[in-house]
Amino acid sequence: MSLSNTRHARIAAVAVFWLSVSLPPAFAAGGGGVSVPRSSPPPTNNQINPDKSIRSGKSSQQKKRKQDRRSESDYREFAIGYNAARTLVLDGKYTDAIIAFRALDYDDNADVANYIGYAYRKLGDYDRSKVWYDKALASDPNHVRTWEYYGLWHLEQGNKLKAQDFLENIRLLCGNTDCQEYVDLKVAIEDGKFSY
Repeated sequence: MSLSNTRHARIAAVAVFWLSVSLPPAFAAGGGGVSVPRSSPPPTNNQINPDKSIRSGKSSQQKKRKQDRRSESDYREFAIGYNAARTLVLDGKYTDAIIAFRALDYDDNADVANYIGYAYRKLGDYDRSKVWYDKALASDPNHVRTWEYYGLWHLEQGNKLKAQDFLENIRLLCGNTDCQEYVDLKVAIEDGKFSY
């Protein structure tokens, strides 16, 4: 079994296990229901190693069809694992969620890194949480949910001014004050209550 197949089998096994033991998702940590991340899907093998397709000798159209099928399969697998890990977060199983997100092997995905940071924050490990929020913003500086959760992180650290700076970043990214991330962080700053 190749390394890629081993990784895919591991992700699928983790996803199936966590889906089988998880309760229905609660409404917290960014809204209801389970959703696929908004950032781009994981890279395909050809994106990681473009020389691989050049040596195969197949026509470019055949390679494109095969790559599209592989991309769909990789993305479906990623989405299943991501949704299972996110369900764990929603259920408050933060340690298990971290393990499930790390098993995806997409730590540089902003949605994945953000939720790992969130889980560490909920566990009270603010140092690790900061590392993951920084990683999420390095991957996608416009990731609004990370700006919100990182703003809550600062608020929990007693740094209301920094949280207000993050609120302003959210306003600029959303282009208004109506987006949910802005509203949630603003309420947390004003009321001093942060439920997520």
